[in-house]
Amino acid sequence: MANARLGVVVSGTFIAALFLLLLFSVVSDSNQPPVVDSRYKWADRNTEFASDDSVFLLGAGRADITGPVVEIGFGGYASLDQIGTGLRQRIYSRAFIVANPNRPKDTFIYLIIDSLTGDTAVRHGVLEGLASLGSEFADYGEHNVAFTGTHSHSGPGAWMNYLLPQIPNKGFDKQSYQAIVDGVLLSIKRAHQSIAPGRLSFGSIDLENANINRSPYSYDHNPEEEKARYSDSVDKTMTLLRFDRATDNKTTAVLTFFPVHGTSMYNNNTLVTGDNKGVAAWLFERSVTADQKFADDFVAGFSQSNVGDTSPNVLGAWCEDGSGQKCRYEDSTCGGTMENCRGRGPFFREKDNGAKSCFEIGKLQYEAARKLYTQLDSNPTRILKSSDVNAFHIYQDLSDYTFISPFNASILKTCSAALGFSFAAGTTDGPGMFDFTQNSSGPAEKNPLWYAARAFIHQPSKEQKACQAPKEVLLDVGAVTQPYAWTPNIVDIQVLRVGQLFIIISTSEATTMSGRRWKEAIAKSAKDVLSVANPLVVLGAPSNSYAHYVATEEEYHVQRYEGASTLYGPNTLAAYINLTLTYLPYLGDSSSLPALDSKVKPPINTDKSLSFIPGVLYDGSPIGKTFGDVISSVDNATYGPGDTVNATFVGANPRNNLRQESTFAAVERQKPGTDTWEVVRTDRDWNLVYTWKRTNTVLGHSEVTIQWQIEDDYYNVGNPSSLKDGTYRLHYYGDFKTVKGDIGGFEGISGSFKVSTT
Repeated sequence: MANARLGVVVSGTFIAALFLLLLFSVVSDSNQPPVVDSRYKWADRNTEFASDDSVFLLGAGRADITGPVVEIGFGGYASLDQIGTGLRQRIYSRAFIVANPNRPKDTFIYLIIDSLTGDTAVRHGVLEGLASLGSEFADYGEHNVAFTGTHSHSGPGAWMNYLLPQIPNKGFDKQSYQAIVDGVLLSIKRAHQSIAPGRLSFGSIDLENANINRSPYSYDHNPEEEKARYSDSVDKTMTLLRFDRATDNKTTAVLTFFPVHGTSMYNNNTLVTGDNKGVAAWLFERSVTADQKFADDFVAGFSQSNVGDTSPNVLGAWCEDGSGQKCRYEDSTCGGTMENCRGRGPFFREKDNGAKSCFEIGKLQYEAARKLYTQLDSNPTRILKSSDVNAFHIYQDLSDYTFISPFNASILKTCSAALGFSFAAGTTDGPGMFDFTQNSSGPAEKNPLWYAARAFIHQPSKEQKACQAPKEVLLDVGAVTQPYAWTPNIVDIQVLRVGQLFIIISTSEATTMSGRRWKEAIAKSAKDVLSVANPLVVLGAPSNSYAHYVATEEEYHVQRYEGASTLYGPNTLAAYINLTLTYLPYLGDSSSLPALDSKVKPPINTDKSLSFIPGVLYDGSPIGKTFGDVISSVDNATYGPGDTVNATFVGANPRNNLRQESTFAAVERQKPGTDTWEVVRTDRDWNLVYTWKRTNTVLGHSEVTIQWQIEDDYYNVGNPSSLKDGTYRLHYYGDFKTVKGDIGGFEGISGSFKVSTT
């Protein structure tokens, strides 16, 4: 009892002291506001902005999404041979948040990942992750999160929701999927934490020599009077949205839109990169590291636009058969087949799988964006009306959608998803095989073998054939649901609005003319329905899911690759425009409109997806060696810009630890007069390449080579940290796996060498 009474006394004393402490804190600062999300109290701290309708709440964040860089097939080219062997450049998610300062629940997130596309399963995983973060993130949900990809064809695959894109990657890989989900969530957290009052400026600039039309024969079938309104068969205009923090006028982010395929790296490349848009973003972010006009955590986003028929291989498509001829205009063939017809990038003669051409196309986008950024200092178009921050999202089943044409008021319908014969022909960026060609009357359509294969998968009905005509259906994918859905019939319909700017979120790759018609329709309706005097419209794709392509009706009838890949029939574009116009009023005063509620939802296949991708069993080192030992080192010599140095180490499988937000490789410089070393390059840098090679499967042996191409003036474009003379070395970071499954880290360091810049 004595101990109990003592406990009561002690407890009472503690409670009394706590009460006095709380009372003291209240008395000492009675005006202290409650701890809440900073978005909701910015006006209290910055009253000078409270009535300024050009001030929004803005945030931006970047995070690493680099997945398994070896032993996983790449997404995009659908090549069974394109399996990762290393890393040239880390890939990232970049998140951009805009909110109404007086009603922060009116907000949206625009996401760009340095990978193939937005995806149903990954977006679902991100939304689940946001829901688990608690009330601070409760305003972000299905209706206002837009998830886009740069359409890079050189990133790890095996993470998509539907079976068809999983097949070339041998199924689904949980690690590859989770790397993207985790990185996207981290980028959103960082963007959310950075939210502050700011202003948005918008501008545009013409960019030449960075894209061409890879299907001019299809484009030329559009009406002559329509083509006459445009100076080129692809859009040459880059648009840029600039985020400036109101408190100190520092730029926190830029978001650009420009259409060029992420196919600068060829389909024989096996090193992970963000392709040309990854280069552009990295160059811009690198260029501002010492610039006081920019925030420390500045983010540069390079988004796709109406990318469908564009190519970065700007020298055109040529026959790689020794003939010296250009590919046939109508069907991109050489001698009757597609296999030798390939697009050429600006440095196609380099034996680097497209790397220098990729850098060049990225550099052109970066330089245009920097120039446009500077122009906005003196001649910006301000985004106004901070009360107009809205978004809508709804799912629509396009397998049998009947609607009124937005073009001529006729009654139209869409079809269950199907791919035509020319889909298998590929494109000049990545040609297909066998006898498939890019037209509606190629030799494959006379080959009974392909009809037998079609019947084995699913024989299209008479109604489906009529609906998809003139497409000759090769894969009736929308009707195949075993072992799970092969491709989407249910698509996302979404548009974002901030002030007078509208962002169309397209699940399909829109061709040049499709994008032009779509943007024009939204602009007209914004004027007529929402009374926006001078609407600005951009398009981001492929987003949220991957519904292949959307060609114009005229292009569809040609049935080259883009038309054959337009899933829902000749009226697909009309359906997309009809649906976005139908819901556009939700971007205005929607208080009298019924709540949007999707009657259908897409399947999420992550828990039932098949996988034939073996995991890492264990790593081993050769007798007399240990992990990280140097096998071959850099010669102890002096090197200069343009030279290449490399070292090879006893390695381990990088799938053991993805080292997100870290690095597998580094270049270090010795601080003069000391024994300490500083990191001057990591595997985020384009010219530092990490390559892994299995040398003995049974014993688990492997080697890692780190290669540094010392930057010359070309690769140092915009770099504020010039290369210094001195002593350097290469540093390898790895992780081994034991037979028991334990993971252990290790390091390897090359011999030193000199670098002279003169």
